[in-house]
Amino acid sequence: MDAVHRRAARVVCVDADGRILLLRWLDPVDGHVVWEPPGGGVEPGESVLAAARRELAEETGLDPGAVAGPPVTVERDFRWKGQRFAGPEEFFLARYAGSRPPLGREGLMPDEQEILAGHAWLSPAELGGLDGLEPPELPEIIRRLGIPPATA
Repeated sequence: MDAVHRRAARVVCVDADGRILLLRWLDPVDGHVVWEPPGGGVEPGESVLAAARRELAEETGLDPGAVAGPPVTVERDFRWKGQRFAGPEEFFLARYAGSRPPLGREGLMPDEQEILAGHAWLSPAELGGLDGLEPPELPEIIRRLGIPPATA
């Protein structure tokens, strides 16, 4: 299967207790589960930071102003909707003062409403054994984003 590359940005959201937000998606083609940070494709003429903020607001309703750089570049290679995607993505950090801030789904497109199966605020220790974690090296990305060992 030939890989497609699209510019993309993701946001690693951290709450006051050091938990990481992951969204749980169900692939509509084959039903496999993907747990990943909020994010998505960069639109034409949009900066990567603007895309990260837009995607965060659309997918979670969280304050996009919390997204900060510099990002960490991560090489991705994954399947979604019957397509293979490969190439670099930018991962940004967003910190929130509260514990498990509530999310909103109002910004999701109708098809996204159907395939977003939930979310979880997880400690970094819980990420290691999570089936469907994307990218699988998320614990290392969190470290590279500068989250101190005390919360990671």
